[in-house]
Amino acid sequence: MTNARSTHALREIVVNALIAALYVVLTLVAGAFNLASVAVQFRVSEGLNHLIVFDKRYIWGITLGVLIADLLDTHTPVLLNVPFGVGQTIISLLLVGYVAPRLPKLWMKMALNTIVFTISMALIAWMLHLAAGLPFWWTYLSTAVSEAFIMAITAPIMAAVDRAVHFSKLLDA
Repeated sequence: MTNARSTHALREIVVNALIAALYVVLTLVAGAFNLASVAVQFRVSEGLNHLIVFDKRYIWGITLGVLIADLLDTHTPVLLNVPFGVGQTIISLLLVGYVAPRLPKLWMKMALNTIVFTISMALIAWMLHLAAGLPFWWTYLSTAVSEAFIMAITAPIMAAVDRAVHFSKLLDA
């Protein structure tokens, strides 16, 4: 029984490490085209936030990916980027992780996730206002629209991938 638990725990750690690595790689690719930081953030990696609607245990991989990506971001001071970026992610994931299981349909969970992450971009706009003096409301509008767009287009992609991969069972296999 202990060996089965160890194997299960190891699987959870490895899958979350892969999620974190994928988040970082996708963010770096977007960053190569100047799409991953400052006021317009088309981070395709944000689509991985949808994993929370399948299983709360993905919070660790997503958050670790955000932490590493924010540490590597050279456009914003790390002392602001890390607490605001990771904080925005954790707050949003915890909220969605609490509410989403009460919703009956996957599309409702993903819509909730998209809305929560879009609204929470206020934290990122605030951070950019503090770090770079960008106007809060304009920055909030641009980051929120960017986030809503990415989350909306990645939702059906994540749902399709789930039909093949079964995210809700992946950590338990």
